[in-house]
Amino acid sequence: MKKIDLSVIGSGIGGSLISILNKDKDLILFEKDKNLGGTASTFKRFGNYFNSGATTFVGYEENHILKDIFDIANFTPDLIESSYAYRTIIDGKIIDRKRDFEEFLESLNTVFYHKNNRYFWQTLKDIDERFWRLKDIYFAKYSLNSYLKTLKTVEILFKEYKFLMFKSAKSFIKEVLGDISKEYEDFIDAQLQITLQSSSKDIPLLSFAIALSYPFHKIFYANGGMGKLFDDMLKDIDVKNSEEIKYIKKERDFYRLISNKNEYLSSKVVLNAPVFECSELFLDEDIKNYYKKFEFYDQSAFVIYLKIDSQKEFLNHYQIILKDTIPNSVSKSFFVSFSHKDDEKLSKNGYSVTISCHTKALFWSNLSKDEYETKKELTKNFIIDELLKNISDIKKEDIKIAFSATSKTFKRYINRFNCGSTPLNLKNIFKIPSSTTPFKNLYNIGDSVFAGQGWPGVALGVKVLNQNLI
Repeated sequence: MKKIDLSVIGSGIGGSLISILNKDKDLILFEKDKNLGGTASTFKRFGNYFNSGATTFVGYEENHILKDIFDIANFTPDLIESSYAYRTIIDGKIIDRKRDFEEFLESLNTVFYHKNNRYFWQTLKDIDERFWRLKDIYFAKYSLNSYLKTLKTVEILFKEYKFLMFKSAKSFIKEVLGDISKEYEDFIDAQLQITLQSSSKDIPLLSFAIALSYPFHKIFYANGGMGKLFDDMLKDIDVKNSEEIKYIKKERDFYRLISNKNEYLSSKVVLNAPVFECSELFLDEDIKNYYKKFEFYDQSAFVIYLKIDSQKEFLNHYQIILKDTIPNSVSKSFFVSFSHKDDEKLSKNGYSVTISCHTKALFWSNLSKDEYETKKELTKNFIIDELLKNISDIKKEDIKIAFSATSKTFKRYINRFNCGSTPLNLKNIFKIPSSTTPFKNLYNIGDSVFAGQGWPGVALGVKVLNQNLI
């Protein structure tokens, strides 16, 4: 039986980043699927390649955590910088989320003019910039040292932001913009759905500012698909593709990992999986009960994959905001990711397009087979129709391939039933799971623990976790 120092279970963003930071260790990364990256992977179907989820890659810039991690690991990703973060289309009107603040403000004011727009958005941008300049952000539990370092972070944040720390997004909007139109509110909330899966009604100003400011950072497209980014990143890592860890048993000085192919003894284990799904892995009742206390977050994604044969040029990303909720979803908007026209892999035979919106995870599992197929087709066709209405350069006859995925699909392929985690709000800010656990040498990473979703959020969690692995 093979003994290893560190095992990482799951090759999503968190699992992959923590692996490259520890590549000098005796480490194995396990991935159930044949493709690396989890919800950020690339897969092949009908002879074409598709990105599993939205493809915005943000944070690869100087003095930003993601580039810091890649530099430490001596990894340079194959990226193409995007001219826009994304284009928002709402009721036929266009707002371009560009990195340049003045260009964005000009675009915003043509649709939602407000005399205080500059102050509102500049304040959010300043809060975000100040946050990413802070170098000692830490959040963990279950040891005196962790609690002391976490309290130190609270002190650092208070010193930086003073009483802005305790202000809510809702009160800030009311104070600066007053009673804005329903459409302006929808514009703000649709952007929060991308990163926080929450609305502006119950989140703190700090989270609000960071979520709305990511388009002010450099945005990149991963050449060759997001999956290639993971393949390149993990080329020096011992990766076990198509090997699922079925059970884990705590032994005296090791964790026994039982996979569908083999058994291993590992000194340390990092789980790159939602905390509320980890209980089913463990044979030990105390560990199982620890994970059972985390409430399942009933949200997933409905995703459509298209192959569009067109000579037109498109931006890499669009967000379409509708007046009403999409059928069988919890969202009034959907996000569209186009492959880059010069991407020889994904754009062969036309653009590879990934469209996503948010739905309840359990909704799809509670349907009969016939209901499932009917509602899946209805939602797919509705979104495609709205896509054609809002981006006139796409013609129906240009769509050569169209298929969709639900929470059931993701569970089957990447062993993940939900997407995302409980949104950070003012009520649960101190209840968010940490990467550390009460059990020695057992850790979690990913979007269900501090610091949340997206490349920068998960990377911040990786930085914290890595301090505990050294």
